[in-house]
Parts: sequence; C-alpha cells; structure tokens
Amino acid sequence: MKRLLATLVASTLLSQVANAGELTLFEHHGLRGNQVTLHGDAPNLRDGGFNDKASSLIVRSGTWEVCEHKDFGGYCALFRRGEYPDLERFNNNISSAREVQGRRGWRDRDRDHYGDGRRDDRPDGWREGEEERIGHEGWRGGGERRGEAVQLFAGARFEGRTVDVDGDVRTLRDADFNDRAGSLVVRRGTWEVCEHADYGGQCVVFGPGRYPFLEGMNDRISSLRRVR
Repeated sequence: MKRLLATLVASTLLSQVANAGELTLFEHHGLRGNQVTLHGDAPNLRDGGFNDKASSLIVRSGTWEVCEHKDFGGYCALFRRGEYPDLERFNNNISSAREVQGRRGWRDRDRDHYGDGRRDDRPDGWREGEEERIGHEGWRGGGERRGEAVQLFAGARFEGRTVDVDGDVRTLRDADFNDRAGSLVVRRGTWEVCEHADYGGQCVVFGPGRYPFLEGMNDRISSLRRVR
C-alpha cells in the first residue's frame, strides 16, 4: 500500500513538472550569454541577480507575462511559446515574470470568451434612438463615453475618433478601427491588446489607467480582451 501511495505521489509530481511552464531569459541578443530559467513566479529578478539584464528569451511552454518593474508592475507584455532573439522595448528592462496560462482569471485564446459587453440582438446592429452602432463583438462606436471598460482613441493624447469596449473583441475591423488606436483609457479590469485578429502576434497588457501614447502598439491594435 505504501509503495502504491509513493508511486502515485511521484506520478503526480512528475505530471505537475511536465505541465509547468518554462521561460528562459538570456543576457544577450540572439539567445546568447548567461541565462536564467523560470518555472514559476519571479516577482523580483534582482533576487536571482538578473534584474534588467535580459535581452532575449525562449518560452518553451506556457504563456508568460514579463514586466518592467518588480511585482509585475509597469509596462507588461505576454509571450507565448517561441524564441524571441530581440526584446526591443524590454531589452535590459525586465524585472519580474510569471506564467499566466492556467492561472485563475487568465484564459488561453482557445477557451470560451467572456465579456459583459452591451449588445443589440437586432441584425442591423442599430439600437433605437441612438445614432451609433452597437457591435456584436463588444465594441461601441460614437462619441466619448464614461462608462465602458476601455476607450480607444484614434490619436495620441486621447484625441480623434473613439471606440468604447466592454467585452472581448476578436477583430477591430468590424468597428472600422483596425490598426488605428493611438491612445487608450482602461477604466476597469486588466486587458490584453494584440496586433493581430483573434489575439495573435505581439500582445501587451494594460491595467486601469490613462495611456496617452501606445509606443510599440501605436496603430497596431487589431483585437483585445479582458484577462483579469
């Protein structure tokens, strides 16, 4: 009985290791130099002597959030499985990292989408008495509003046309706002914005706040969804 129990425990531990995410940070571009491999949360890379030292990385399994400040603060982005020989903005600018796939409140792109977007069931997409279009993907076009979770602006510094979002949006093309956002405001939740439809390509995470400049994501946002 003891031998069977020991076998089951060992099997469970092996399964957990096999399913754990793995992220390797490299000191130099091109996946070269000293390296640190992570299998769990690293709220402060200073503890491992690797704060602001990574210039490239490999995600061997899982989806990882890397952030410019400790405790997952500041500018953050998601990296999925693959090799990243050049980190651009994150070059020598990573202070914390954690696996987010499978974490409570985070969802893989293939799981069910959730969102509390206000929607109109009428096929023409128009809501009576309002001169705006209510999208079936959680977006709302028209003038500025104050109640939606995210507001996208066509120009920097919150200028230009706006589109408000309250739920997952797989493509901003339906709102005629693909690759047009120059600034944004997040009022509620934590949102992942991505450069391709269906949450593909480079993705960046934005928490509540005002972002007058989108830097690397300027005129490159094609989809977004709430992740927390």
